[in-house]
Amino acid sequence: MAIDTETSSRQRVILDIAGMSCASCAGRIEEALRSVPGVSSANVNFALEKAAVEFDPAAIQIADLVKAVEETGYQVRTRTRKVGIGGMTCASCAAHVERALAELPQVQKVSVNLATERATIEYVGELAFSEIKRVVEDAGYRAYDVEEQGTVDREKAAREAEIRSMWRRFLAGAIFSFPLAVFMFAELFPALWGILPDILRNPWLQLVLATPVQFGVGLHFYIDAYHALKARAANMSVLVALGTSAAYFYSLAVTVWGERFGAHHVYFETAAIIITLVILGKYLEAKAKGRTSEAIRKLMGLQAKTARVIRDGREVEIPVDEVEVGDILVVRPGEKIPVDGVVTEGTSAVDESMVTGESLPVDKKPGDLVIGATINGYGTFRFQATRVGKDTALAQIIRIVEEAQGRKAPIQRYADRVSAVFVPIVVAVATLTFVAWYLLIDRGDFVRALLNMIAVLVIACPCALGLATPTSIMVGTGKGAERGILIKSGEALETAHRLKAVVLDKTGTITRGKPSLTDVVPLSTWAKDLLEEQVRQEFLCLAAAVEKGSEHPLGQAIVAGAVEMGLTLPGVEEFEAVPGQGVRGRVAGHEVLVGNRRLLQEWGLLLPGAEDREGARAATEIETIATRLENAGKTAMLVAIDGRLAGVIAVADTVKPESAEAVRRLEQLGITVYMITGDNRRTAAAVAREVGIKPEHVLAEVLPQDKAARVRELQKQGLVVGMVGDGINDAPALATADVGFAIGTGTDVAIESADVTLVGGSLMGVVDSIRLSRATMRNIYQNLFWALIYNTLGIPVAAAGFLAPVVAGAAMAFSSVSVVTNASRLRRFRFEG
Repeated sequence: MAIDTETSSRQRVILDIAGMSCASCAGRIEEALRSVPGVSSANVNFALEKAAVEFDPAAIQIADLVKAVEETGYQVRTRTRKVGIGGMTCASCAAHVERALAELPQVQKVSVNLATERATIEYVGELAFSEIKRVVEDAGYRAYDVEEQGTVDREKAAREAEIRSMWRRFLAGAIFSFPLAVFMFAELFPALWGILPDILRNPWLQLVLATPVQFGVGLHFYIDAYHALKARAANMSVLVALGTSAAYFYSLAVTVWGERFGAHHVYFETAAIIITLVILGKYLEAKAKGRTSEAIRKLMGLQAKTARVIRDGREVEIPVDEVEVGDILVVRPGEKIPVDGVVTEGTSAVDESMVTGESLPVDKKPGDLVIGATINGYGTFRFQATRVGKDTALAQIIRIVEEAQGRKAPIQRYADRVSAVFVPIVVAVATLTFVAWYLLIDRGDFVRALLNMIAVLVIACPCALGLATPTSIMVGTGKGAERGILIKSGEALETAHRLKAVVLDKTGTITRGKPSLTDVVPLSTWAKDLLEEQVRQEFLCLAAAVEKGSEHPLGQAIVAGAVEMGLTLPGVEEFEAVPGQGVRGRVAGHEVLVGNRRLLQEWGLLLPGAEDREGARAATEIETIATRLENAGKTAMLVAIDGRLAGVIAVADTVKPESAEAVRRLEQLGITVYMITGDNRRTAAAVAREVGIKPEHVLAEVLPQDKAARVRELQKQGLVVGMVGDGINDAPALATADVGFAIGTGTDVAIESADVTLVGGSLMGVVDSIRLSRATMRNIYQNLFWALIYNTLGIPVAAAGFLAPVVAGAAMAFSSVSVVTNASRLRRFRFEG
């Protein structure tokens, strides 16, 4: 649940809705919210029980949205938080603080107690303590958090209370209905009357047992049906109330005026058992729905509660809400990292699997990024907070997943259209069933016509249809988030399963995105008096030392490679960078040149005189080595020492270890893999060859601004295209593709141009995203199939008189449970990456 300011004139709020019983309820709330002036969009997710509303805060307040929901007969769940207030001296102070806090858009009600110096705030959405503290301090008072565990999450408590209430209602219904069920079985099997008391036949006793069930346990159905009909709509409660009321009031009339009716048999057991079974179904459905949202609850539970901050030279433990950007924090072995930041002191290894999906611990040293909610390993370190509160990677992940679960997939629109007209059609079919049986099929048999009508009313289940899509999307997006795959909408999840082509950007996607040292090849004619390994080390040491003065990425890669090998680099004198060619300098008494062919040609080293046979052999050898390395997609830099050709050093943007496997898996899924790059064709072909991409699928020498056009060309061929890039240079192409996959890097999760963000940065995430999409869509199709088949077959069977109302009620009660349970199977989905 969150409140975001998207522009200066628009806000977005997610409200928790209580009291919905089927998809028709969600549609009615949507319609009510959209009718409020100032609301630009409203989407209600029945499975999540959330309403996402965009509105103009200049025109309306959140309180107006809450009122609109409540006027339709539903409730908006609120949270409560207690805050300590310091500095108050009289009742006027308390009133002042109340008015200040009431100005916050999320706040629905606030009460400040002067005696206890506490403020009790009731609000919707998110309300951070730092926001409360700012408002109170601006009013001239002090605020402090009196809740050790932070915000009391009333949403979870409310859901658990609702489940407990359903269980109590079911138990009450079961206790009163049990004797009625015994009577029903005795009527079916008369031999049982020999061991049962005759009083069970007494209609007055049955009336006494059925009435508490009908108007106590079943009161909710009447209230909900009233609100639905008042809004000129219909839902499941209308069907249950109509069907059970028909059985109850017919039986009541027979009990009171039986002789006038000429009838003696009553059907109190039908009404009571149907209500009890429906309540049981709703209880099981609520439990199952709770399991479908398990992933998002896990994410929320990852957040650290406290942080150890350096204040005035001392370590102070404070609530994580009070950490500010720029604070220096201390993390000890085994502790959670409270917020995002940059390591300033110390080293360790951090388990980031809960955010990125990467199973191996990641080494951290000064300058490295750390992610809030990840777990420190063996070392103690300090880091500077860079993102806190709702800006942390974890908070953004939760927001992205919640928004994805709140947005409807295109396939859900079909289910919504059917649900909108479903209940009125069922009522019409039930009425026709009664008329047909009473006037045509079994003339004059009122009881049989009534029972068949009741069976039609209670077997129909709009809930199963309404839950089919959102529950699967909820589980699918949550499952992806557990693995660092952030799917931003149901539409992206749906489209990904239809992908026929995937375009991979080379730099940073297939490759690591930064050059590294790959080859050190001294010539055989240089330093003959040294052993081979000594030659390599001496050669690299001199070349890296002169590059130490360079700011070029290729030069920095050589220096980094030498340092990783444990070499100590001497100082450089007379350093000179030659633009477009390379560098020169004096190192330990040696004149060293490192650069391209043009640099060495200007020094006359690649075109030796005819009398210099050794120089000619060296020039031929160095050209052969350089060409071989360049054909392998590497950048070759030639080295000369003391006026003699000495060898070649190669640098390359190396391929990620999982890239070749990812390409192979994508092709196994029936997807054509393309590579797009601005590099020359020789380098591009070498990388494509290494990862297994066919030469005809290599798009080389493509400028960043032209990548989107290449994606459109593939789409014109009838392909559904996915684009994988870094979300920065590739933003237009990501937006143009049918599904844009952005390779993230830990804290960078909110890449706006992408439909899917892969937090861990691995290409296997693309494979897993597509597999997850296909599994989710299979699950949705299964749900829709069973929901449609159930209603398509169940209603005619009931109308034909082949189903007793009690059996029909039981079938209806468990149909939605089966849909939610099937969606929960997605939690067992296994990732390959």
